[in-house]
Amino acid sequence: MLDKSVFALPGIKRVLGVLCAFAACQALCVIGEAWSLARAIANLWYGGALGDQLAWIALFFACFIGKQGVAYAQDGFMDRYAYERADALRSELLHKVFTSKARLVQENGTGSVTAAVLEGVDQVETYFRLILPKMCALLVIPIILLVVAFPLDWVSALIMLIAFPFIVLYMAILGRTAKEKASKQHRTFQIMSNHFIDTLRGIDTLKLFGASKGYGTTIFEVSERFRIATMKTLGVATLSSFVLDLFSTLSIAAVAFMLGMRLLDGTLVLFPALAILVLAPEYFRPIRNFASDYHASLDGKNALSSIRSLIDSPDGTPSETPISPWSDESRLTLEGVGFAYADQPTLDRISFTASGLKKYGIVGASGAGKSTLISLLGGFCAPNEGSVSIDGTALPDLGQSDWQKQVIYIPQDPYIFHASLRDNIAFYHPSACAEDIVRAVEIVGLDSLVDELPDGLETIIGEGARPLSGGQAQRIALARAFLDGSRRILLFDEPTAHLDIETEMELKEKMLPLMEGRLVFFATHRLHWMHDMDEVIVMDRGRIAGQGALADLSASNESFAALAALTEWSEVR
Repeated sequence: MLDKSVFALPGIKRVLGVLCAFAACQALCVIGEAWSLARAIANLWYGGALGDQLAWIALFFACFIGKQGVAYAQDGFMDRYAYERADALRSELLHKVFTSKARLVQENGTGSVTAAVLEGVDQVETYFRLILPKMCALLVIPIILLVVAFPLDWVSALIMLIAFPFIVLYMAILGRTAKEKASKQHRTFQIMSNHFIDTLRGIDTLKLFGASKGYGTTIFEVSERFRIATMKTLGVATLSSFVLDLFSTLSIAAVAFMLGMRLLDGTLVLFPALAILVLAPEYFRPIRNFASDYHASLDGKNALSSIRSLIDSPDGTPSETPISPWSDESRLTLEGVGFAYADQPTLDRISFTASGLKKYGIVGASGAGKSTLISLLGGFCAPNEGSVSIDGTALPDLGQSDWQKQVIYIPQDPYIFHASLRDNIAFYHPSACAEDIVRAVEIVGLDSLVDELPDGLETIIGEGARPLSGGQAQRIALARAFLDGSRRILLFDEPTAHLDIETEMELKEKMLPLMEGRLVFFATHRLHWMHDMDEVIVMDRGRIAGQGALADLSASNESFAALAALTEWSEVR
């Protein structure tokens, strides 16, 4: 039940020592309860006055309150430790996700990784909170109580000693079955998470092609398999808890029966019999408590194993190479760079050099590799082949913190966080003052939106809150860029693909000033933007089919001519 990786947790030796001390204190309180209660009742049975037993009764209540106090202190200690470890584990997993260049998500599935970050970490927190104190109690309390029980009545202590290993053995046998069921349930849950997320993300496409009902049936079937797996796991866990509880009860009943028989034949006096009768249930309580949370512990153990496998996967944190701030003298060189998604080539031996504060337009038909090239330039993915260098310094990829701190990325569907409009605008620059935010709002033309919102800039938007149009979302993305003037590299990935031409032309007036004095890569299929670019890169089936000034490409490049033929000539003239 105890994952070996638990012993590698920071400060675990100190935690286990504290928990064992808590368990020993609880055992001593139980002994005090048993001794004082048995002594008071025995004295009364033999004719003692009630007033003479007040000290024993007071001791009993003191031990009872002390035991509850120890339990309360232990719960508080474990709550803090479990939360800290779970929070650290979530941070470690998120760091792995963001430094793996999306490979971790691609290999394990969006749903699986999301479930691990959210629900999985919560299950691990519960696992730490439950398993550590109960394992320590299971090891410490029975030993201490058994040491006291032998001098009181060796027969009862022997019954307790013999029964305990059999219960543990049976628990281990049931544990193997329960572990297999829980592992199968966890795998089914990962499959369901991935399938559901992928279907949800593609629901528009599925509806467009009339395939949504078929996928709805598939989701139902996967969910049904998860339900069946969960019910089987719960069945095994419930059965194991019931059987373990039954064995403990029968063991206590055997002790009580022997005590009664020996009291009747006079071979045992009342005081040790009463003391053993109080100690016996407490002797078996740790294993009964352990059994009651068996299923929750299995879920947490599986979640911990899954999270550790994600964190320890071979795709490690990339090495960092110092990169100077981008300037008019800087040069970025890609030489023979290739990239493939799931062994499907997307970029094929791309080579070009970008220098200074120029604007580079990237054009091509759908699927030509424009978005992949932007992702590579942003450091969101790493090349499978070729070399990348800045100012002659070789880099494994552009996922370097010094590079990404200089980048502003504006996609065709900017992500709007479930937060206030102010926080969404200040995404790249959280410490921006109110005056700068208001100025950015005015520059990109968000004044009318702010006036419409009930709480102005403090209105919550995104993720099911106040809906926004595509143009409004793009204006927020532009406001983010205007707000942070320190970032010298702009990446645009089809930023106007879903906008009508009127909205696009209005936004164009706001976007062009933003590009001045920066290195710009602007990927689009709308060629009218190329008039404002210093150089144009033509993409065709993952390769660069041409590069140069717009006038030169219009006159001599076949790929550009074919692309222009698909658009309005007014866009390129």
